[in-house]
Amino acid sequence: MYEDIKRNKIKTGIIVSIFLVVISLIVYYICMAFDLGEVSIAIALVFSIASSFGSYYYSDKIVLSVNRARPATAEENKQLIHILDGLMVSAGLEHRPRLYVMNDPQPNAFATGRNPQNAVICVTTGLLDKLDYYELEGVVAHELSHIKNYDIRLSAVISVMVGFIVMLSDWVSRAFFWGHVHDDDDDNNGNPILMLIGLICVILAPIFGHLMQLALSRRREYLADSTAIEFTRNPDGLISALQKLDADTSELKSANNSTAHMYIVSPFKSKTNQNKKRKTSLFSTHPSIDDRIEALRNLK
Repeated sequence: MYEDIKRNKIKTGIIVSIFLVVISLIVYYICMAFDLGEVSIAIALVFSIASSFGSYYYSDKIVLSVNRARPATAEENKQLIHILDGLMVSAGLEHRPRLYVMNDPQPNAFATGRNPQNAVICVTTGLLDKLDYYELEGVVAHELSHIKNYDIRLSAVISVMVGFIVMLSDWVSRAFFWGHVHDDDDDNNGNPILMLIGLICVILAPIFGHLMQLALSRRREYLADSTAIEFTRNPDGLISALQKLDADTSELKSANNSTAHMYIVSPFKSKTNQNKKRKTSLFSTHPSIDDRIEALRNLK
């Protein structure tokens, strides 16, 4: 586990560094396309550093805002709070995560934050209504595992940064389409190599960022499942919860591609997914439920 935590910290640093470079190149390309001249490099660097800082320190607030989550209360969510308090001892975490609730009928949950000291667990009202005590315990333990393993930092940073790159690339594409950006000015003094790399980043960065997001998510789910069992000593609770979550056909109202990988199961429910549960494709946000359950049963 400690090796995984160390690797997650290293990966986060690498991803933030890559993001700085990619955003700098994209913004430099945009600035030169608008003929902003020599100040383009300075603008690109300031913009990329500011967006990286915001993504790292405010990723949890951004994700919670997107999902319209509210803080859990002792009056309405007593069982949830009791379960979390009970798991804190077995998880060995010093800092208690903040609890949030989303008003949505789909049973689902996610954890976010930049570290265990600033962590959040968010569950839907559907999860609270449709799962029994031990199933809910298994889901909360799964999310605590993400917090302890520092998956939340990696996941939140990737979510915000990839989402930002996608929006920026989309804006550039629209600007080109409507003719607001041009790069054929004879007086343009920008570095042609940097501009070419910037254009490539505009086109390919969202694709590679999304694939990286999916690959990291699938691997972390297996580890979080197994770590959750160490906390609860009850594989049946999590297995039953995964089966219920997979069988539920409710749609998550706030589901989007940028945050889908953060949930314990995919928030997207479609007939295609229901008919092809046993396979995990390159574009799947999660391992198949069948594979996860089989892995859990092998732990017994």
